[in-house]
Formats: sequence, structure tokens, C-alpha cells
Amino acid sequence: MERQFATFYLADLLLGVEVEKVQEVLRYQEMTPVPLASSVVEGLINLRGQIVTAIDLRRRLDLEERPSGKLPMNVVLRTDDNPVSLLVDEIGDVLQIGDETFEAPPETIRGVARELIRGVFKLEGRLLLVLDTDRAMGVGGAQAA
Repeated sequence: MERQFATFYLADLLLGVEVEKVQEVLRYQEMTPVPLASSVVEGLINLRGQIVTAIDLRRRLDLEERPSGKLPMNVVLRTDDNPVSLLVDEIGDVLQIGDETFEAPPETIRGVARELIRGVFKLEGRLLLVLDTDRAMGVGGAQAA
């Protein structure tokens, strides 16, 4: 069976989420800071009148901060409640991949990233890390927003 993944980049990592979980992809949006929120919550964006929590995926995965001057892109995911935006470095392509190339996360993935990566697909010359969107959107065990 083949599945489609919307891909994006964080630092030198290629990550993906199932296409059906993606509501939309947006360029950088102005954000309103949220006092006392978790450090992974970058702020709130107004998406055509709907308030959406923006989570900095670099912070969520314990990666180095985004270089100054480089604005993040938004991958807005559908949830049962309100949409949540994941802030990423760059948007990739939609890839159609067969399940036969799916594997468990490699031992080289450590720390919090190990909990947030469901598995990997081996592509030509690189790995696609499949993000566990439910866990990635969670902040301290609870969902953001």
C-alpha cells in the first residue's frame, strides 16, 4: 500500500506527516506571544478569524534555534479541536511512498526526538522521518491550545 506524506525541513532533517492531516501550508505569519506558555509555543496566529497555536518544531525536537533572520513556514494540521501550526524551516514536496520501506526509528535518534518520530522511510540518499503529529502537538503531555 502507498501513502502520501507532506514533507518539510528542519535543520538538515527531512520530516513528513500524512497528507490528510494537513489543513494548509502558509508562509510566515505574524504571531501574538502567549505569556506563561510552554517554550515550544511560539505564539498565536489569526487564520481567517480562527486562532491557531503555533508550535516551534525546532524547540519541540530539541534542535538548535532557527538562524536569526530566517522566518519559519507554517504547516497547519487538523485536530479534533482547533488546528495547530507547526513552524518549520522549509516546505518540501508531497511524496507517495510504499509501506514496504517503512522502518522503526534508528538508534541514532535520541532524546525527545525519539518519542516524536514514529519511524522512517528510506529514500534515495536520505531518510524521511515520520512525525507523530499527536505527540508533536502536545506540550508537556497536554495538547497545545
